Amino acid sequence: MVTRLGRIGFSELDARTLADHFLDAERRGKPSHGVARIAWLETFADLDPVARPVKVTSTTGFDLWEGRGALGYLTLAAICDDLEANPPSPVRVVAAARCFPTGMLGYWVRRLADAGLASLLTATSPARLAHPDGGEPLAGTNPLAIGLPNPGGEPIVVDVSMGAVTHGDVLRGVARPEELVPFGGAQAHKAFALAIGLQGWVESFVGEEHGAVLVTALPCHDGFVAALRERADGLRLPGDR
Repeated sequence: MVTRLGRIGFSELDARTLADHFLDAERRGKPSHGVARIAWLETFADLDPVARPVKVTSTTGFDLWEGRGALGYLTLAAICDDLEANPPSPVRVVAAARCFPTGMLGYWVRRLADAGLASLLTATSPARLAHPDGGEPLAGTNPLAIGLPNPGGEPIVVDVSMGAVTHGDVLRGVARPEELVPFGGAQAHKAFALAIGLQGWVESFVGEEHGAVLVTALPCHDGFVAALRERADGLRLPGDR
């Protein structure tokens, strides 16, 4: 896989970063975000495998990154590297412009949870969800991921797309494009409302470009996950394999 990504033009380090993400998706039962994405990347006419993201603004509680042509995966990897080296004190908002595709958002908040940070991450995509009453697509699938650290064991990782299926399912041929609608059936207006709200939230930071916004913090209290796992008594919780 690293060799195949190298043929596209990625450095060995970037290829390994991408491969780890794809393989983690496969291990966690999300093949829509796994190895099949490599064939999708190979179709990108304007792919620039040597582009590097840049942090263009940094204040006490806010950072702004520009993808500068780099894949969203690699922009979020750079952001995670930066946050692990310079943890927030206590909270930081990080916005990333031109950050697409971002992959399985749970991967990134899990990484930060393993570093002891509680995080909430969302990212936008091309408009793919129409209003439940019909019409043209108005919002991306705009997933929302939350990572909660657990000093004594596995974190909680929530990763929910607003679509009944994912775009990756369509790419893999296991779902039809017309099935990509807000989830919830008769309650689909709730997922649509979330998709619109998250779209506006991200665009308020980065404009109409596809982007991501991360809120991350050093928890003041960190016993929630351990207590929840004890009460759940072995039940599978969000993010477990």
